[in-house]
Amino acid sequence: MTVLAFTNGHILLGDRIVPSATVQIEAGRIADIAADVPVDGTVYDLDGGWLLPGFVDSQVNGGGGALLNNDITVEGLATIAQAHARFGTTALMPTLITDTPAAISAALDVVDAAIAQGLPGIVGLHIEGPFINAVRKGVHDPALIRRLDEDLLVELCRPRRGKVMLTIAPEQVEPQALERLRAAGVIISAGHTNATFAEAQAGFAAGLTGVTHLYNAMSPLLHRAPGVVGAALLNDAVWCGIIADGVHVAGPALEIALRMKGTERLMLVTDAMPSVGMSAGSFELNGRTITVTDGVCQDENGTLAGSSLDMAGAVRTMVALTSADVPMASRMASATPAAFLGLADEIGTLATGQRADMVWLDAALQPVQCWIGGGAVI
Repeated sequence: MTVLAFTNGHILLGDRIVPSATVQIEAGRIADIAADVPVDGTVYDLDGGWLLPGFVDSQVNGGGGALLNNDITVEGLATIAQAHARFGTTALMPTLITDTPAAISAALDVVDAAIAQGLPGIVGLHIEGPFINAVRKGVHDPALIRRLDEDLLVELCRPRRGKVMLTIAPEQVEPQALERLRAAGVIISAGHTNATFAEAQAGFAAGLTGVTHLYNAMSPLLHRAPGVVGAALLNDAVWCGIIADGVHVAGPALEIALRMKGTERLMLVTDAMPSVGMSAGSFELNGRTITVTDGVCQDENGTLAGSSLDMAGAVRTMVALTSADVPMASRMASATPAAFLGLADEIGTLATGQRADMVWLDAALQPVQCWIGGGAVI
C-alpha cells in the first residue's frame, strides 16, 4: 500500500475542501482518505496550493511534438500522454482529425493496443470527422470530408477496449446511423456543423450527447436562427466541451455557457496540438504548415488550428475570466468529462474506490506534481 500525505493547502474531496489529508492507495486505487497526517513518512506541503482530481480531456490532438494524425503508434500516444501529464491530465482521448478510413481503423487499433499494454492516461479514441460539414470545416482537409458509409459504420461499431467518441455534423449523417452508433456505445458529439436548430435537436434525439468545442466551427446563435449553439445551450442533457484559452472563446461567451450549462454539463477541453510541452514554432497537418505564435496555432490563412492549451491553463482561464472558482473549474476539468465519457465510477473525483489520479497545483494554479494510479508523473 502506498500512503501519500498532504498538508497546508486546499484538498478537494467531492464538494468538500479540507486543509490536509492522507491518501491510502492500493492497486492504483484510493483505498481510504483520512483527515489526519502521519508523523513520519512522506508529507507534501501544498504551501497554499490545491490537490485536485486528475484532469480528464476528451479532445487531445497532440502534445510533446507528436500529432496523432502524423504518428499513429503506441509510441506516439505515449509521447502525447506524457506531455499532458506534466500539466495534470491523467486521462485523455487522443483525437484523430479528419483523415482517411485507413487512418481511422489504424487509430482505433493502436488505441486498443495502448490500453492492452497499460499505457497510462489513454482511455479511448476521439475521431473528429470526417463526417462533417465543409461549410464549417475549420482547418480540416476538405478533400478528406466524406459521408458515413456502411463499411465505416461497421468498423466504428466494433467492440473496443476503450471509449470511442465520434464528432459529426448531424445534418450530414442519417438518424438511423446515429442510432446504430449510439446502440454500439459510441459517444457521439456535434461539431464542425452548420445544422439548423431543428437539425441539431433531431441529432440529439437520435443519440448525440455532446457538442465539440462549443461556439467554434458551428452555426452560431442568431435571434432568428438559434443554430447548434442555441440548441446546445437549451438542452439540459447535452454536455458541451469548450476551449478556455482566451482565444477561441471570449470571456463573456465563456460566462454565458457556464451560466446556461452549469458545471455538470460544461466541460473543459484543450483541442491541443503538438505544441503543448514543446518550444517549436510550427508543425505539419495534412501536408500544411501550422504556425504557433504566442501559443496560438494558425494555418497560412489565419484559421485557428487547435490550440497550445493544457488543462491547468484551461482551469486558470475559467477562474480568471468567469465567475467560476477553483472547485467549479476543477469539476469542469475532471468529474464532468468523466461523466460524459461514462467513466464517473473510475475517475474524476478524489474518493474511495476511484483510480488514484491527482494533480497538485500551486497557489497560482500552476502544475507542480501529478499522479496516475498513485504513481508520480512529474
